[in-house]
Amino acid sequence: MDRLQSMQIFSRVVEMHSFTRAADSLSLPPSRVTRAVKELEAVLGVCLIRRTTRHISLTSEGSHYYDHCRRLLADIEAVESSFPGKAEQPRGRLRVDMTLSLARLVVIPAIKDFQSRFPGVELTMTMSDRTVELVQEGIDCVIRAGIPEDSPSLIAKRVASFNWVTCASPEYLAQHGIPTTLDDLDNHQAVGYLSSRTARPMEWDFIVNGEERTVRMRETLIVNDTDAYVACALEGVGLIRAGSYMVLSHLRSGKLRQVLTDYRSPAVPLSVLYPKNRHLSPTVRAFVDWIAKIMREAETSWRTEVKD
Repeated sequence: MDRLQSMQIFSRVVEMHSFTRAADSLSLPPSRVTRAVKELEAVLGVCLIRRTTRHISLTSEGSHYYDHCRRLLADIEAVESSFPGKAEQPRGRLRVDMTLSLARLVVIPAIKDFQSRFPGVELTMTMSDRTVELVQEGIDCVIRAGIPEDSPSLIAKRVASFNWVTCASPEYLAQHGIPTTLDDLDNHQAVGYLSSRTARPMEWDFIVNGEERTVRMRETLIVNDTDAYVACALEGVGLIRAGSYMVLSHLRSGKLRQVLTDYRSPAVPLSVLYPKNRHLSPTVRAFVDWIAKIMREAETSWRTEVKD
């Protein structure tokens, strides 16, 4: 048994969530992939993967072994990339996760630049804002808003920040008036955004005299998707409080108008989170550096065009 190749095959099965898809991606017969994992399990004396007719999942031993496989394979890739002719040539599969709105509005418009810079990287982008188990789910890094929790297994690199913008359609404001103070919000209706982390509508926080003040809005409609959230505001359903990057184009066009500009909200950091390895994979490093660059450029636009 070629132990290194078996580790590569096992890692690909975990990342693809399928023996068949792993075999296709490696151009190997499915029987070869299945045999490689079984041989690993026999050598280690443990079950690495639970198999059912519909899906596979890692055992606790499998998760532990996969974590070490990732580190070892990343170390090998890093060493090979350090030799002349190999530097600055990351290649291989890379899976990242981010919110749909961030992907649609910021990352995808710039993605051709990443592809032209790193043609050897096969990028898979998934969209969510839930808590992700990177190792268990085979995800290399995630982009998340907010202050990340301390983790012994993850590194969080802050790449940008955005501000909340309170806004509504001109039609809504013509009908209900323009709020100029936080007390005016008692006479307005809002669209609620259901947080996937708390399963409750998000409250609105403002900074008043150096202290945070929380406002609980009267919500006539609650959604759990950012695109739907902004769409409701465009339709005049009510006020929304959204990230600056989500509404910038609509503020430019006049389809939405910013209100309560005298009341700041705490800035929200955007961070890339990835597993804490001794050597960061060249593919992950390339993406982290690239996303930090485009996020910094985007942040400049958010701050110059939207009043804090």
